Amino acid sequence: MIEVRRGADRYEGGDRESGITTRHAFSFGSFYDPDNLRFGPVLACNEEILAPGAGFEEHPHSHTEIVTWVVEGELTHKDSTGETGVVRAGDVQHLAAGSGVRHVERNDGAVRLRFVQMWLAPLGPGGAPSYEVVRALGDGTPHEVPAAGAVLRVRRPGAGERVPVPAAERVYLHVVRGDLRLDGEELGPGDSARITGEKDLEITAGSPGEVLIWELGAPADAPEETG
Repeated sequence: MIEVRRGADRYEGGDRESGITTRHAFSFGSFYDPDNLRFGPVLACNEEILAPGAGFEEHPHSHTEIVTWVVEGELTHKDSTGETGVVRAGDVQHLAAGSGVRHVERNDGAVRLRFVQMWLAPLGPGGAPSYEVVRALGDGTPHEVPAAGAVLRVRRPGAGERVPVPAAERVYLHVVRGDLRLDGEELGPGDSARITGEKDLEITAGSPGEVLIWELGAPADAPEETG
């Protein structure tokens, strides 16, 4: 089964007056949709744009694997474990909230910041928080999130190039840029596809593109995110 969700249908969030624009792919905060709570372990896929000087002040998370892909600009991170970092375009940031962590995310640069942030439910609750940044993740290089039974790959096909879709139990695709085709469906920036039990699928790029591909195992039954 393939379910395509359009970027234009995402829930609008953020705070434009504070320089934050957010588009949510799943039920989130005040945008509650009981039919769109999660896909396997994926709880959120948020497209974020932060103006220079804008950001999310310190706030809590728990029982959540938070993976961030920076598209343009620089993301400044600081958390309650003492970890700090600047995450740049092409980098992956992974914050495992464990039993609880607080963090700050800001755009301290001179140009706008754009990133995609994805929340995954872990297979089990608790644990100590952890933080890592993978610099310049290569095309197709796996970033494993074993706590959620998931693997992320970023693919950047050139025009006319074909990319195989993993034959996993579930696959979640998010288009960052480009015009792509999946099983007869045209996909553009912000569009996503939720794939269950399919094999031998390919993505064909009509123009140079970038797509986030999650390989997902069985759905996680974990405590609800508290922040």
